[in-house]
Amino acid sequence: MQEAPTYRERSRDFVGKAHRELDEDLPQASKKGWGAAAEIVKAIAEERGWAHRGHRELQTAVNRLRNETGDRDLQRLFAIASDLHRNFYENWYDRPAVESGIQDVERFVAKVESLLSANS
Repeated sequence: MQEAPTYRERSRDFVGKAHRELDEDLPQASKKGWGAAAEIVKAIAEERGWAHRGHRELQTAVNRLRNETGDRDLQRLFAIASDLHRNFYENWYDRPAVESGIQDVERFVAKVESLLSANS
């Protein structure tokens, strides 16, 4: 397993890559958006000792965060990230839809980052 700060940095890196891919490759931009969300969930899960090896465990971690914080937006934003992951395979979204999804992922990442300890 990686350390929480590594997952956090990878999440930030994926956000930047997602924006850069918007003009070139929408499926790749979508994949990077999903990656950003998944990596930040891994960061907080690692910090808290929660499982985070697959989609189900990532969703469980998001559910736990929602229950802990009362912020239902976390679940909604993570669902958007999951939808971007599907778009990587299906390529059914146009640029405005992918861009909007990436902006939502950025909001999700910021919310989860605010829950991490200062050392992560």
